[in-house]
Amino acid sequence: MSAYGAINTGRKSKDPLPSTIWHTKTKGSQAVVPQSSYLTIHHVTLASAQNLPGLVFYLHESFAEELERGRTYPQEILQGELYAQNAFEAYFFAADVLVAVIGQDVTVPEGKTDGSTIIKTIEEARGGRAWKDCIAGAYYVKPNYPGRSSHICNAGFLVPASQRSRGFGAVLARSYLYYGPRLGFEASVFNLVYVNNVASVKLWDALNFSKVGRIPRAGRLRTADGMGEEYVDAWVIYKQFDKAVDGTN
Repeated sequence: MSAYGAINTGRKSKDPLPSTIWHTKTKGSQAVVPQSSYLTIHHVTLASAQNLPGLVFYLHESFAEELERGRTYPQEILQGELYAQNAFEAYFFAADVLVAVIGQDVTVPEGKTDGSTIIKTIEEARGGRAWKDCIAGAYYVKPNYPGRSSHICNAGFLVPASQRSRGFGAVLARSYLYYGPRLGFEASVFNLVYVNNVASVKLWDALNFSKVGRIPRAGRLRTADGMGEEYVDAWVIYKQFDKAVDGTN
């Protein structure tokens, strides 16, 4: 539920978008990903994700851990409180979700560039691995506003703690520029990018997003040592998407 009430996705087609492949190592990257140099990204909804036993549970568990850290998302888990899976589903799976799976091969298949379509389903990409061993991350995409402004989307990103510092967040961000317009959106806005989230701010800067506003004391966040709290400003960050072009590899 937003400040405007429930917001419908507005997406006409119910068919999933094609799965795609993305390099994890870009020129000048410091990321070291010994087991694979690519991710495959798969478009899912709550219904399709629920048909993959354990996937929603794992994503819920990872997201709850992030909320408990109290440094990136505004939702608050109070001491002794549990973040229920149905609350996660209503929030994270309100519209479209993209799930990234770590490639099983060391090298990218020949001829495949970023955004190339692949035939593999998410189960085939998983290849029998546990979700915790193969999920690089996930993100939702949904309208930020209703009706006449529903062409502007919002997204929320999740990289499980065990998969961080491997460059996966940057890959998810690049793929967002591909999937956002293909989901029918013209632009993106992030309402609350806390200024202490330096890695995220640098990532969006590198992708030519614009800081269009700064909200003072926007978040009462946990301190880095987890021992206290502090008020932190937040950026409002915007980008107009390039128009989607058909005919990817």
